[in-house]
Amino acid sequence: MVRHTLAVLVENNPGVLARVAGLFGRRGFNIESLAVGQTENPAVSRMTIVVEGDQRVLEQVVKQLRKLVEVLKVQDVTKEEHVDRELVLIKVNAEPAKRAEIIQIVEIFRAHIVDIGRKNLIVEVTGDEGKVNALENALKPFGIRELVRTGKVAMLRGAKEITASEGNSQEERSFPFER
Repeated sequence: MVRHTLAVLVENNPGVLARVAGLFGRRGFNIESLAVGQTENPAVSRMTIVVEGDQRVLEQVVKQLRKLVEVLKVQDVTKEEHVDRELVLIKVNAEPAKRAEIIQIVEIFRAHIVDIGRKNLIVEVTGDEGKVNALENALKPFGIRELVRTGKVAMLRGAKEITASEGNSQEERSFPFER
């Protein structure tokens, strides 16, 4: 099975997220990661959806997404050159005797300690899935009390863009909202 990262541009309307998530649920597809936020255009939101499946699953997901009225554009960025990141907060046990060791690990991963409690620390890390998983594994021996992930966001490298604005290439200007 392959993980596919989809960039989905949608109209920024109430209920769109519920309709997209419902589509996945009705079809029996599991969303591994979902991040949603407003784009440079306040009328458009961008969803980054990670779904696992073969080519048939991907084709079904894309076909179903394009049927939704509010979906403006769907693009699989998995095989494109892209940058992806995820923000993760990890609350880890941190007795005073172990704090120096934890701080050293945090520094190696270029993460940050964002809160200090009497017996724990909250670590913030931003990076790709490999970096996040490696830090999580490095902190497991100390005891992870809580972990929260934002979900992956992704952007194409270089001059390529996924936008619904009029500044797109000539090809996209002819068909501004791919379905």
